[in-house]
Parts: sequence; C-alpha cells; structure tokens
Amino acid sequence: MIGKETTAGRATRFAFLGLWLLFTAFPLYWIAVTSLKAPGDIFSYPIAYWPEPFSLENYRGLFDKADFGVYLTNSLLVSTVAATLATAISMLSGYVLARFEFRTKSALLMAALVTQMIPSFIALGPLYLLMTDLGLVDNRIGLVVVYVAVCIPFCTVMLRGFFANIPEALEEAAMIDGLSRFSALFRVLLPVMRPGIAAAFIFNFVNCWNELFLSVTLMNSDANKTVPTALNGFISSFNIDWGSMSAAAVLTIAPTMLLFAFASRHIVQGLTSGAVKG
Repeated sequence: MIGKETTAGRATRFAFLGLWLLFTAFPLYWIAVTSLKAPGDIFSYPIAYWPEPFSLENYRGLFDKADFGVYLTNSLLVSTVAATLATAISMLSGYVLARFEFRTKSALLMAALVTQMIPSFIALGPLYLLMTDLGLVDNRIGLVVVYVAVCIPFCTVMLRGFFANIPEALEEAAMIDGLSRFSALFRVLLPVMRPGIAAAFIFNFVNCWNELFLSVTLMNSDANKTVPTALNGFISSFNIDWGSMSAAAVLTIAPTMLLFAFASRHIVQGLTSGAVKG
C-alpha cells in the first residue's frame, strides 16, 4: 500500500512539474518560432506552431537595418565589466562585514538591505542630474559606474553570508604559517568561496544584462545603447515589429542561458552552501 502511494505521489509530482515546465517554456518556444517565420507569416491564419518554411529574414534585418551587433557588444562589455567590479568590491566588503566588529556594522547591513526595497526609477531624476554634472551621460563608463553601485549592496550581503560560513580557523592557520590577512583571503578563502563568487558574478551579470530603466535614461546615441534599449526601440506608437523583436529576444536570452548552463553546478553550490561548515 505504501509503495503504491509513493508511486502515485511521484507520478503526480512529475505530472505537475511537466505541466509547469510546459507553461513556463512555451513563451520561449513561441518567441523562437516567431523569429524564424517570414514577416508576412507571423499573423497568418490558421496559426502555425512550426515555421514553414524557415526564414532568417528577421535575424538578417537586425544586423542590416539596425546596429544590433553594436548593442550586443555594448551589453556584453558593460555587463561583464560591471559584474566583475561589483563582485570584487562586494567580496572585500563582505569579508570585512563577516570578520570584523565595528560600531556601524549593523547600520551598514540594514542600509544595504533597505536599498533593495526602493524601486530604481525613483532615483532616475537625481541620478541623471549627477551623471550630467560628471559628464557621464551617454557614456558606457558612466553606465558601468551606476551598475556597480546598484549591484554592490545586495551582493555584499550575499557574500558576507558565505564568508560567515567559513571557519575562521582556516585563515588563522594560514596567518600562523606566515601569510598576511590579505594573502590568506586570496590564497586560502577564495578557493573555498568559488561557488559563492560564481553565483554572485552571475547574479550581477544577469541584472546588468537585463536592466532597462537606467540604460534608457543614460544612453542616448545608438553607438552606446544596450540590448534592452534596442528591444524597447522596436515598439512605436502605431506599430510593433514582432519579427525583429522576437529575433532580438532570442539573441538576448541566449547568453544568459548559456551562462547558466555552463555554471549551473557552481550556482547551485553557491546558493545552497557556498562554503565548508565547521
């Protein structure tokens, strides 16, 4: 009886997960199918759930009619640099918050958490004025600086939790053997922290890659626009270019999916444990 109940429960669970997977994956499938249809076949009747014939016209139009290659390059450059800098800075600040006691420690942690509750568009006005005074509007360096500032608070709290799970005896033993605290951090703790660092980097990269409001506000020229800004440009007051938008969406989603596919093991380890416990 118990075996039958276990089998039935397992079958129900798999059926539910299968339906959920279908529900979540179908929009991605439909975007990919739409991108491979000829522009005149997108709204054809009856609805075709498989492109016949396949057409790459939407993809060719992205690079022939628009500077989508420039947008992809800008997004890749800005997201990679911003994620790397934010992860490096957050690693150091997270280590300090995990290992040292000082008067404003609790206030700093609370401030880092509170900033995550404030919608980013509220600060667009003051931020735009500040970046104008600094001469960083329509400048990829300015966008990197803003993204780094946005990513640091949450990433610091995240990495601080990973450092807190690592026994202090590891670095103490290293310092007894003659290493400085800084050397012990990079030569002893960071190898243990690789899953956590990978999870933090991917979190920062995806946030920067998908961010729209700041990019639209700060980037004006086509030479500096990122992919989300380009996607927003396919929507006009009287028309939506569904074919080009679908093709652009596929090219936008692909890098993050590949990143998660290759780094999934580190992400799971980083978000569950992230370090040895002792």
